[in-house]
Amino acid sequence: MSGGHGAVEGSNKRVALLISVLALFLAFSETLGKAAQTDALSANIEASNQWAYFQARTIRSTVLKTADEAVALLPPGPGQEAIAAKRAEWAKTMARWESEPSTGEGRKELTEKAKAAQAKRDLSLERYHHYELASAAFQIGIVLASAEVITGIAALMFAGGLLGIAGAVMLGFGFFAPHALHLFH
Repeated sequence: MSGGHGAVEGSNKRVALLISVLALFLAFSETLGKAAQTDALSANIEASNQWAYFQARTIRSTVLKTADEAVALLPPGPGQEAIAAKRAEWAKTMARWESEPSTGEGRKELTEKAKAAQAKRDLSLERYHHYELASAAFQIGIVLASAEVITGIAALMFAGGLLGIAGAVMLGFGFFAPHALHLFH
């Protein structure tokens, strides 16, 4: 009987070690998942802000263009030089609002910034989904390995270990190649 007790104790130590390793990787995947989620939210806000600024520039440009078109319909008369000067000023302003590389606040530059923020958001969301799946695999692996201690069914420990490997693979994809697997498209 004491031989059987030692085998159970050795098995429990292996299960405890497996559970510890799974818990360690679970902590990594949860931490990386939260960081990816935060990055995605920040990038989404940045993209939204850039598109809002783009829309504001578009509205202002449309108002100025409408004013220019209305002035162009006026019959010739006194003050034509002043009107021509104002229209030239408006044309420069509208061109600057379209593209302003020095400040990055032209519509063209705002579009690029917004698209870059959207790409960052999408990458972060891809990572987040992989980390979430990894976390689920680690958690289920921990449960199965824990059940082996109670039931003595060795297959549960092996299933927990396999889920741990699957979780590690998902963790790796999330970190190194988040676009390699298209899980949520």
